[in-house]
This record gives sequence, C-alpha cells and structure tokens, in this order.
Amino acid sequence: MRVLAAVITATCVSALQAADIEGTLVIKRRLTRPSVTASVGPYQRGAAVPLATDAAGDPLAFERTHVAVWLEGDLPTAPATASMQQKDRSFVPDLVIVPAGSTVSFPNGDTVFHNVFSLSKPKSFDLGNYPRGQTRVVSFPKPGIVFVNCRLHPNMTGVIVVTPNKWRARGDSAGHFTLHDVPPGTYTVVAWHKTAGYYRTTARVTAEAGATVEFLIPLSADGSPMARR
Repeated sequence: MRVLAAVITATCVSALQAADIEGTLVIKRRLTRPSVTASVGPYQRGAAVPLATDAAGDPLAFERTHVAVWLEGDLPTAPATASMQQKDRSFVPDLVIVPAGSTVSFPNGDTVFHNVFSLSKPKSFDLGNYPRGQTRVVSFPKPGIVFVNCRLHPNMTGVIVVTPNKWRARGDSAGHFTLHDVPPGTYTVVAWHKTAGYYRTTARVTAEAGATVEFLIPLSADGSPMARR
C-alpha cells in the first residue's frame, strides 16, 4: 500500500508541475497554390463530383490550419489512431498529425476506385486499387513527413506528419495552438508547413509557469516562402 501511495503521489506531483506551451502562428500571405478538383474522366465511372477549390474561405486561415507543431526530441509518446478519408476525390483531412507508432486508416468514401500510395523515406507504401466502402490501414513507426497521393487522381495530395513524441498540435484558423501538460524543462518547438518548411524556437517550462512562443513564417522579397531549418 505504501508503494502504491508513493506512485500515486509522484504521479500527482508530476501532473501539477506540468504546464502548457501556447503559441501563435503569424502568416501574412498565402503560401499554398490553389488546387482544383478536375471533372470526372471517362475511366472514372460513378457520380459526378462538383468542381472544388481549397481555401474557399479565408486563405490565411487555411494556411494557419495547415501548420503542424510538435516538440523535438526523444520524449514520452502515446501511439494513436487516425483516419484520412478519400472523399470527392480529395483526402479528408489533407493533414494528419500523429506520434510515432500510430496507425492511419484510408477509407474510400467515393464511388470510384482509389490507389493511395507514398514514396516518402520515413514510410513508403502502395495500397493498390480498392472501391467504395473498403479501407486500408498503415502503421507509421518512425517520425518524419509522409506525402500521400493517389495513382488514379494526380490532384489528390495529403500529408501525414509523424512526430517523435506525444506533444503535437495543429494551428487553428486564428493561428493559435497549445501543447498541453509539458513537464518542466527546456524544449525545441518545431513548426512545419508544406510550402514554407521547418521553423524552430526554444521554450522553457517551469513548475510555476508554462511558456509562450511565436512563429513568423515570412516570405522573401519576390513573394516566395523562406524556409528555415
């Protein structure tokens, strides 16, 4: 009983000491080129899919919600499950963030076949052709950026960000994010955008307070993104 009590006490103290890292993503110009879902070709039988463009609303809100944030380093992890559906010949969502060791399913919700694949170094796979109502599952044991495509529909693109530990977040439409319950220590916080690349900053969490960080994702004089590693 004393051992159990000691474990419970240590867990409670650790939980009390943990604090949040809150951050802001500052993006002042659009980074992503518009992507149009083309009309159905003769080989793609099934119901018609209306023309669609991404970032239909606020383009800067779109950019902010497509930034992945995580803590760098060999820290505790907690594998998760996620889904990247094929719907209206697009990946939904087109950005998935999971810690290493997680699995992602790829259900086909369209009336046409899809062939989901990736040639990325952290994880390459080819799920073959499969119809509506079927799904495939892929595990991601190593951290890294995995670009996902469909062999039958070149316009379909998605990204799976596999983080090295359980602390991960995605920006909201206003550019805010939170990494919850981070133990005291000094950390490197990483932000990644498909077009802009990697950005890093340092955050120090104490037992008394969390930390606040800001990422400015700038563009060069000619309007092109300036990635920093």
